[in-house]
Amino acid sequence: MAKTSVETVEVKLTKSLIGSKKDQIATAYSLGLHKIGDVSTQPDNAQTQGKIKKISHLITVTKA
Repeated sequence: MAKTSVETVEVKLTKSLIGSKKDQIATAYSLGLHKIGDVSTQPDNAQTQGKIKKISHLITVTKA
């Protein structure tokens, strides 16, 4: 079997979760982001893009 190349994005939490809505905090946790400066590599798919859009004001995203 041939391996398929999976596109990934690197997500970094750049702003505090203090004062954010509960659903935004849960979204950050689901991406593996707990503290400022945490970095997580995620697959570039529809679910991840939806999560990124929900907390875009708190994170920076780069292609990995």
